[in-house]
Amino acid sequence: MTEWQLLNNVQHGQLRVSRCRDSARHFAQIVAGEFLKAAAHYPILFTKNPQTGAFYAGVVMGTEPGRNLLTVDGQLPDYRPADLERQGFFVADGQVVIDPDHPVFGDPDGRLLFGVDGEPEPALQRVQHALHTLERGIPETDALIRRFLSPHGLIEPIDVTLHSDDGRPVRLEGLYTISLDALHGLDDAAALGMFRAGDLQLAYAQAISVQHLHRLGRLRNERLFEPVP
Repeated sequence: MTEWQLLNNVQHGQLRVSRCRDSARHFAQIVAGEFLKAAAHYPILFTKNPQTGAFYAGVVMGTEPGRNLLTVDGQLPDYRPADLERQGFFVADGQVVIDPDHPVFGDPDGRLLFGVDGEPEPALQRVQHALHTLERGIPETDALIRRFLSPHGLIEPIDVTLHSDDGRPVRLEGLYTISLDALHGLDDAAALGMFRAGDLQLAYAQAISVQHLHRLGRLRNERLFEPVP
C-alpha cells in the first residue's frame, strides 16, 4: 500500500501533474458552489454513498465506468470539477499530501507543481483552490441535500435509459434528481424560503442540467465502435 507524502518543494520540485486521467472518469463529485458552472455542461445528478447510504451530488460524463465521453484529446474542454482538479492530492491534518503512485503524476508532459523559486505554479494553485472548494463545499452540500429531502421531499429516483445504435439500451442505475412536480407543488412560504436561501436556483440548475444526458447518448453512439483507451 502506497504511503502518502507531504507535498513540499524540495522532494517534489520536479513533480508534474497531468489532466490525462480525466478521460477515465465517467463521474465526478461536485459541491453546491459548482452547480451553476457545471450545469452549463454536464448532467448533475445525485447518488448514494454505498457505505453510508447518504446522498451526494455529481456530474455524469460517461455511460460506462472508465470512459469519459466529453474529453477532447484526453482533457475536458469545459468546466473542470474540483474533484478532478485534485486527483492525487488530499488533505491530512491540515496539510496537502499526495499519493505518489497516482497516474496523474506519471505523465512527463504534465505541468510542474513548483517553479524554480520553489513557489507554487498555476497547476498547484488550481489544486489548492480545488481542495479548498471541496473542504468547504462538502458540508454545505450535505446541508443543502438535507433541506431538499426534509421537509420538502424534492429528491426522487430517475430512470436513465439511453437508446443505443447497437440495439442494446444503456441504463444508468442508482441516480436521483430534483422532482419538478414536488418543487412546483411547494406552498408559497416554502418556495420563498428556498429562494431566499439560494436553494431554489440550485434546484432548478440541477433539474435543467439533466437534459445533457441526451448529449451523452449521442456521443456514445458516435463513438460506439471506437476502442476504449
